Amino acid sequence: MSFFDTLKQKAGEARAKLATEVGKFRNREFMEACVAGCALVAAADGNIDSSEKQKMMKFIQQSDELKVFETKDVIAFFNKIVENFEFDNEIGKAEALKVIGKLRSKPDAARLMVRVCVAIGSADGSFDDKEKQVVREICRDLGVPMEDFGL
Repeated sequence: MSFFDTLKQKAGEARAKLATEVGKFRNREFMEACVAGCALVAAADGNIDSSEKQKMMKFIQQSDELKVFETKDVIAFFNKIVENFEFDNEIGKAEALKVIGKLRSKPDAARLMVRVCVAIGSADGSFDDKEKQVVREICRDLGVPMEDFGL
């Protein structure tokens, strides 16, 4: 490989790394809202099931916008949100809704996040009334029509 080919390859690698870093910054808000929404729905029935956590991770790993995030970062943010619920359920709920509220001015992102929450609610085989109520509250908070999700 010639010097110029090596230089070209290194420049391409640097560009790809920069694009990944920019993607992380630009979509972190969406990732955090998805994780907060998932934690809120998962906590609705009083038990955060491992299948709910796994479904959230699978979505994040498959999403073009979110797969740039490392699993450890997603889990760390999820655990941070869950700790708020363990301290006090109302504080956990308020903190999660605060993170979710950042999508209020982004209707497409908000709708996708709600779809993820519905999928998480169904992950354990039962999308119960408490979980549906939490998703309705998320919809109201974001100004997203809950009827669009069969709620």
